[in-house]
Amino acid sequence: MNFICENSSIAHWKKISFLLIFMFNTVLSQQTVTGRIVDESGENLSAVMIINMSTDQKVSSDFMGMFSIQAAPNDELRFVKADFRRVSAKVPAGGFNSQLLVTLIPIPTDVGEVKIVKKPTGDLGTDSRLAAKVDKSEIVEQAVGLPQPVGKMREKPAEVKKVLLPILLGSLDVQGAYDLISGKARRQKRQYRYDDLQEHILWVRNRVDNEYFTSAGIPEERISEFIQYSFEVKPQVRTYVKAKNLSGVLLRMEETMPVYLERLKQQKKKK
Repeated sequence: MNFICENSSIAHWKKISFLLIFMFNTVLSQQTVTGRIVDESGENLSAVMIINMSTDQKVSSDFMGMFSIQAAPNDELRFVKADFRRVSAKVPAGGFNSQLLVTLIPIPTDVGEVKIVKKPTGDLGTDSRLAAKVDKSEIVEQAVGLPQPVGKMREKPAEVKKVLLPILLGSLDVQGAYDLISGKARRQKRQYRYDDLQEHILWVRNRVDNEYFTSAGIPEERISEFIQYSFEVKPQVRTYVKAKNLSGVLLRMEETMPVYLERLKQQKKKK
């Protein structure tokens, strides 16, 4: 009986040893691939999702277009960003000798606009319709029922609760703990907030003619600043942006115009 138990114990330890050796070799084969992502003109691209197709690890490029991800030889790295063509790169056996430079090509879109030359009438409902640009791509999508993307393809920042709770249960999320301690999670959240803000400002700029703002007294170079100001003092404006309700955006945004214009006057007086 003791002989059987000893053989069983030896077999058990052999399995554990084999598993440890396999994990050790896997870790050793991993390497850190770093690089920069740009567009056709050489401008840095932030918030690009980099996916290791072998391990399903996901990271995002920072505001300088830089990224860093763990990969082993022959792993496929996929680079994904909305409105850009997908790019893939396979890690060679010897690894990349230098920093990887990835260029993403934008997907051509046919977006037409109607130039608005009429000045605001004072009727907010009418002015909202006058200011709106016609987005042909949205009209086509609605007509043919094209599916819309759900959420954003970007790495989710580590959260304190989701990292600490497993520790109490006897497990450890090493990557999550590292992200919290190193400050990566905090930087990700800050970067995502900035990216979302710029995306929402651009959404308004792409749908409202500049003359709509300039005729109200807002300088063209300060239109984006005014839109951001509207988001801050009247959060409902941004809520309407998220709901893609342009009329609601303009109706609420015009409520912030008088205060913003008064601030501009005060700034000019101080100068």
